[in-house]
Amino acid sequence: MNSRGCGRPERAIDVPKFTDARSRKQPRQCLPLTIARPTGHPGYSETLPREPESAVTARRLVRVAFATWRLEELAEVAALIASELVTNAVKHAQSNYIRVTVTRLEATRVRIGVVDKSKRRPVPRESGAEDESGRGLALVAALAEEWGTDPLPWGKRVWAELHGKEN
Repeated sequence: MNSRGCGRPERAIDVPKFTDARSRKQPRQCLPLTIARPTGHPGYSETLPREPESAVTARRLVRVAFATWRLEELAEVAALIASELVTNAVKHAQSNYIRVTVTRLEATRVRIGVVDKSKRRPVPRESGAEDESGRGLALVAALAEEWGTDPLPWGKRVWAELHGKEN
């Protein structure tokens, strides 16, 4: 519970729905408070089940973020990177959920990340022509300006950065 009596930890605003005539109390409805900023946090994030279908949701989240930030020229590459990172987490993570983050670091620099509870770092591998998998990280490395892994106390964040054109 936060200070406003809402069950969610994020900041919230009170929105009255109706007034109870007997008590004159207004029930509260908790809504997340989003502050529009040209760069930086909060960005976009979503916790998803660790299942293959989550790649679709991750691609949608990334496309919305890039469209909002008017970086449409990077949206499809970003969606592909998000899909590969989510697919990797689905195959190798040790929890039921993963977290996808999209953070605008600068006006034309965006970081896409996937957080999971596995401490094992991803390792790119060589795939043969007959292999059905194993190309995801090589694809991320080829498309992103940079990519890497941040260790976390409970797991790791695998991320990739894209840089757009300066206007």
